[in-house]
Amino acid sequence: MTSPTASLRPVAARKPFTLRDATASDVAAIHAIYTHHVLHGRASFEEVPPTVDDMRLRFAEVRRKNLPYLVAERDGAVLGYAYASAYRTRSAYRFAIEDSIYVDHRCVGEGLGQALLAELVARCETGPWRQMVAVIACTASGEGAGSLAVHERLGFRTVGRLEAVGFKHGQWIDTVLMQRVLGTGANTLPE
Repeated sequence: MTSPTASLRPVAARKPFTLRDATASDVAAIHAIYTHHVLHGRASFEEVPPTVDDMRLRFAEVRRKNLPYLVAERDGAVLGYAYASAYRTRSAYRFAIEDSIYVDHRCVGEGLGQALLAELVARCETGPWRQMVAVIACTASGEGAGSLAVHERLGFRTVGRLEAVGFKHGQWIDTVLMQRVLGTGANTLPE
């Protein structure tokens, strides 16, 4: 039986992490984090993990478009990553971007996702983009609730829900669409 004061004991402080630009040498660690999410989670709608070479090409494409790609790191180990990519490829969407964030499953709950998203938003605010979109997988069992909360805390609002558009690991998955204004948003015309 646990004593009533057990919950009053101090929790061991987690070592701090740093955020930095991702480099090509981080792709293997990024691949490992993403592979776990593809195989065991529902946040990604991919069902077969991409290869490391596929991830290198995806990384290069984000960087080629001068979009931010970040990692959270502690003691030289990548704990999570975030990047912005085009929301859609047709030219009229050029001022809208989408965020993607994945955290090592062993580090969930440490604030990495929120820190990565906050830095990603800050970096995107300095670019030409006017809207950031998040497409968040949500299940009836509550998967996705943490991501929804993090996005909400950082100024995103829910703008729609697509019901049962995915099916993975024996469960239907909704996607919640969230959106956040970047810079002046639609208040001014682009240059």
